[in-house]
Amino acid sequence: MHFKLIIVIVEDADTTALLQVARREGATGSTVLNQARGEGLERQRTFFGLDLEARRDVILLLVEQHLSRRILEAIADAGGFDRHPGRGIAFQVDVEDAVGVLMQAKRLEDVVEEEL
Repeated sequence: MHFKLIIVIVEDADTTALLQVARREGATGSTVLNQARGEGLERQRTFFGLDLEARRDVILLLVEQHLSRRILEAIADAGGFDRHPGRGIAFQVDVEDAVGVLMQAKRLEDVVEEEL
C-alpha cells in the first residue's frame, strides 16, 4: 500500500470542518499543528508592531494514494481555497515509506479494492 501526505494550512476556525470533509472522503486520521504563522501574496498589516493576521493550523493527513486526490479536492472545495484569496492552501507529497500504519492499511484494503 502506498501513501501520500496531504498538508493543509488553514485558519484555525476552519480546521474542524475540513477534518470532517477529509474523513468523509476516506481519511482515517490526522495530526493538527496549532498556531502556525505565515505570509501569503500580500503582507499582513500590523498595529504598533503586533500582527493582526489570524493564526493558522497545519493539518497533516497520511492517506492511501488512490484516495488522495479526491480528499485533496474536497478539502479545497469546502475551504474555498480557489474562490477566496488567503483562505488556505492544500498540497500533497509522495511518501516513500511509512511505519505504524498497519491498522490503517488493513482498514483501507477493502476500500482501495472497491475504488480500483
